Amino acid sequence: MSEQPTRADRTRQVVVVVSHLVGVLGVLTGVGVIGTEVSESSSGTLSADATLLAPAGTAFSIWSLIYALLTAYAIYQLFPSTATDPRHRRTGYLAAASMLLNAAWIFVTQWGLLWLSVVVIVALLLVLGVLVARLHDRPAVGAAEALLVDGTFGLYLGWVCVATCANVAAALVGYGVETSQGVGEVVAVAVIVVVVGVAAALARRVGPRLGITAAITWGLAWIAAGRLGDEPSSQVVGLAAGVAAVAVVGVYVAARGRVAQSSAVSG
Repeated sequence: MSEQPTRADRTRQVVVVVSHLVGVLGVLTGVGVIGTEVSESSSGTLSADATLLAPAGTAFSIWSLIYALLTAYAIYQLFPSTATDPRHRRTGYLAAASMLLNAAWIFVTQWGLLWLSVVVIVALLLVLGVLVARLHDRPAVGAAEALLVDGTFGLYLGWVCVATCANVAAALVGYGVETSQGVGEVVAVAVIVVVVGVAAALARRVGPRLGITAAITWGLAWIAAGRLGDEPSSQVVGLAAGVAAVAVVGVYVAARGRVAQSSAVSG
């Protein structure tokens, strides 16, 4: 007989659903339905043309996919078969925390608390990193699990890696630090290099994950598009972001190669 869900399992499932609903409330706030659009909050410092590291506006459409996947995940984790799954027991509360932190980020940006938003998004990044690491330690079984859990949080983590950099740049601008030319370009390029390094570190820790790679590449490509085709204009940053996007794909391909080689040796 299969293991029966415990009260703790049911509590975890409910907490995830409630956290997702809070996240939806955050979305409605951030898109301007019941609040101010994120791009217009905090004196516009989070808009697509506010800093050298702000992705072009189209980049943020990835949130629609992330929230759709989070909704699917919130429903999926209610299934009896997932209630007692060790993966869900180890990651359910982390998933809930990520949803609450994302909603909290939207709320603090509404109040113009830019440096607090940096603290929140860094916390979100760390939570997602731990969550995906735990998923890696217990590989997914089945296509649904791979897509709705690993795919969802891989994409989420990858995008938050890029969003964290953009958030820090916005906070600096909000507090009067000049980031448009000269030293600002050097710092922006350095941060882009760090993003590639983070992608490489993640590939080593959690293996080649398409969701992480796709989201980071997407963000970097739209930073390139923003700097080469919009204000603030910077060919240096735009080209660096474009090269970095290609490098992240290269990191993924190399990681896939290592996994294939390892499997061949062990087989």
